[in-house]
Amino acid sequence: MTSTLCDFTLGQLQHLHSGKVRELYQAGPGELLVIATDRLSAFDQVLQTPIPGKGAVLSSLSAWWFEHTKDIVPNHLLRVVDPSACLVRACTPIKLEVVVRGYLCGSMARRYAAGEREFEGHLLPDGLRENDRLPEPIVTPTTKEKSDRPISPARLVAEGWASQEQWSRMETLGLALFARGTEILRSKGIILVDTKYEFGMLDGGLVLMDELHTPDSSRFWPAESWERDPAGAVQLDKEFVRRWLMEHRQGGAYPDTLPEHVVAETAARYREIYERITGSQAPAVPLDAPRRLYENLVQNEVIRDGYVVVIMGSPVDEPHCVKIKEIVQRYGVACHLRVCSAHKNAERLAELAAFYNRSIEPGSAVAVAGLSNGLGGAMAANFNLPVTSSPPFSDRIDLLLNINSSLMLPSQTPAGTVVRPESAAMLALRGLNLPRLRRRFSDEIAAMKLDLIETDARLRGH
Repeated sequence: MTSTLCDFTLGQLQHLHSGKVRELYQAGPGELLVIATDRLSAFDQVLQTPIPGKGAVLSSLSAWWFEHTKDIVPNHLLRVVDPSACLVRACTPIKLEVVVRGYLCGSMARRYAAGEREFEGHLLPDGLRENDRLPEPIVTPTTKEKSDRPISPARLVAEGWASQEQWSRMETLGLALFARGTEILRSKGIILVDTKYEFGMLDGGLVLMDELHTPDSSRFWPAESWERDPAGAVQLDKEFVRRWLMEHRQGGAYPDTLPEHVVAETAARYREIYERITGSQAPAVPLDAPRRLYENLVQNEVIRDGYVVVIMGSPVDEPHCVKIKEIVQRYGVACHLRVCSAHKNAERLAELAAFYNRSIEPGSAVAVAGLSNGLGGAMAANFNLPVTSSPPFSDRIDLLLNINSSLMLPSQTPAGTVVRPESAAMLALRGLNLPRLRRRFSDEIAAMKLDLIETDARLRGH
């Protein structure tokens, strides 16, 4: 069990993208599943140390803000399915971050101290000190590339990141969202220092997406702390981690792990900002975060409670695989067909194993390859799922000549061999060990025995 969501997959959904913090899956036509992990990024690197409960705070807090700003601009949220996960409408992302700043701090303060006065088209006066309020909020866009790059409005239009019309609308919406966030947070004794917004296109219009006013995307200060000592204002966001990393930088490189006291303090700050903003208790940190996610996704019918992946060595094996899939799906279990040769593209098999081995759902695998069946053995040697070999022999001679390659596997490659696709499907299903399936199998076994008894009695009666 692990209390953090960090390194995992969903074996039955198409994985689209791994971000620094979020995982993106295709959930249905026009729908995406966005999972906020407990990973933490800073200075364009993902730290090795996750923060327990962080993803739930990010996802749940964004959902709260989406509800409180939907009158300003439509957003992509459909429904919350787990504290760390939401179903959203699929948009076409605009690869820009609309950064709105109300105070001189962070990277902007460092640039200002180095002598810069113009920031992405905005000229600041001399004499400002770190954490001073700006004369008015300004928008300083950055590109979403491997390393985010500040860019002026004129430049982003010239480079094709957005049209002039799109950018003007994004800038207007960014300032309106910042004003709404400032107003709500001021009533709760919190200063919204700066933040970023991301937009996408849907049905010809702009839609707010990603996250909104979270400790990852924004800086927050308690108002009383800033009013008492602007330069020493307490930070309620991940700037606390950034400063720790800067203080412990060696040879220009930042640490990639955090000590326990920094993890605990960071987690506490995330929970505090959630509770102060929403007035509700922050989502509990579960003993087994992947298990909670799995159960909520099943309950919300985003995924099935188990899956079977059928891997064929060649496209000619597809009819055999389809028979297996049809039976698996009768039991309400997800089933996907893949093509991968143990001999011709073994590197792809390693990729599949790495993906399915990290799935949080119960899974089972079936290898379908004839002749010299190396696929079943290769899968059993790499997958941590139960593996069944079901070679599609063309006739009895083919069976006699080649069955040995499926039966006689090396040590540490535990794959069962079943020739008939119906039996292969049933063995794969039983390998899932799902309680509901075990009950169904028990009923089927009882029905089979009863049928035999009744048939025997009928025959004896004749």
